Amino acid sequence: MDFDIPQDMLDYLKELDDFIEKEIKPLQAENDNERYFDYRREDARTDWHRGGLPNEEWEALLAEARRRADKAGHYRYALAKEYGGKEGTNLGMAIIREHLAAKGLGLHNDLQTEHSIVGNNVGLLLMIAYGTEEQQAEWIDDLAEGRRGFAFGITEPEHGSDATHMETTARRDGDEWVINGEKTWNTGIHKAKYDMIMARTSGKAGDGHGITAFLTPTDAEGFKIEEMLWTFNMPTDHGRISLTDVRVPHGAIFGGEGTGLQVVQHFFNENRIRQAASSLGAAQYCVNESVQYAKIRKPFGKPLSINQGIQFPLVELQTQCEMLRAMIHKTAWMMDKYGAFSQSDKVSMCNYWSNRLCCEAADRAMQVHGGLGYSRHKPFEHIYRHHRRYRITEGAEEIQMRRVAGYMFGYMKQGAPKGVIEA
Repeated sequence: MDFDIPQDMLDYLKELDDFIEKEIKPLQAENDNERYFDYRREDARTDWHRGGLPNEEWEALLAEARRRADKAGHYRYALAKEYGGKEGTNLGMAIIREHLAAKGLGLHNDLQTEHSIVGNNVGLLLMIAYGTEEQQAEWIDDLAEGRRGFAFGITEPEHGSDATHMETTARRDGDEWVINGEKTWNTGIHKAKYDMIMARTSGKAGDGHGITAFLTPTDAEGFKIEEMLWTFNMPTDHGRISLTDVRVPHGAIFGGEGTGLQVVQHFFNENRIRQAASSLGAAQYCVNESVQYAKIRKPFGKPLSINQGIQFPLVELQTQCEMLRAMIHKTAWMMDKYGAFSQSDKVSMCNYWSNRLCCEAADRAMQVHGGLGYSRHKPFEHIYRHHRRYRITEGAEEIQMRRVAGYMFGYMKQGAPKGVIEA
């Protein structure tokens, strides 16, 4: 068994680093764009006059970075060649995402917005896998080029992680469907022209089947953004929306009637292993910065690095980073070899532990750096605020642990067999 990162991947990481130096860093330095990464001026990202939404100039800067990455052939790395990609693997994406996050925050990879020069276009992957011929003809080019996208209307205010107890309903009325209900945490809804609304069309509360996905125009009559939810880390692009007798054509069904949950679950594991790798990279960044600072900081005339009180907590974090890295690489490799759902329990282990580790590493980095670490002169408090969300939003820790327990005790089977709904 060879644990070396393949040479072609090492070469590609070097290519990405060169692209960042030549294209992305100069763009970040233009026109005071550094204000978005100067943690003392992080407010620049937020438009407080528009209810805390992302600043338009900030989002335009991210879009320009993605455009340049796409032109250079990096943004679509994970896609098939027919869609302009490089046939990227799960292992490749995990290695890349960790590598970029370990560099710290910057225009190359901004953790708060999930922006990266190597994209994770779940909407496009879903469209390729589940869209009808008509939907694919309408959507694929626009999704690949970033001209439009759709938000995900899954979570409901009263049910949170339990997507099977869904109060949003849709009933057939001739060639149309009429949708009523409410959704929350619709990320990106401030810009999205469509929202993929999950609504119960048959069955009873708790059933995995009978839930249908509808590509719903956000300008449809009866569709309303009720509020944008302010968060620990601003700005906010998370909306709570309501649907009152919203009518959509039968052709708006995405992925088949009654099988909406299976659609979104299809890419859960790919998304979670990539996010786990990003959290690992951010954790490693916090450890690396703390080690370097401890070497040069000399209170009482001696470097902090000689103190076991500084050494041992960082040793424990580094040990966890090394173990987690080996597990993420193994899990991603096995996903590539045996299928994405063959390693569901391992993906959940990687995901919940990496998110927890990142928060612990950021907290320790603040402690090692003292008052400076707590201040916005350093990025650690920002990293903590951002990654704290993933202990909830990427499948809460408790959900992930319950998922692992389901496999351990025989309540679930690997491979996501038909009829089994994975959280």
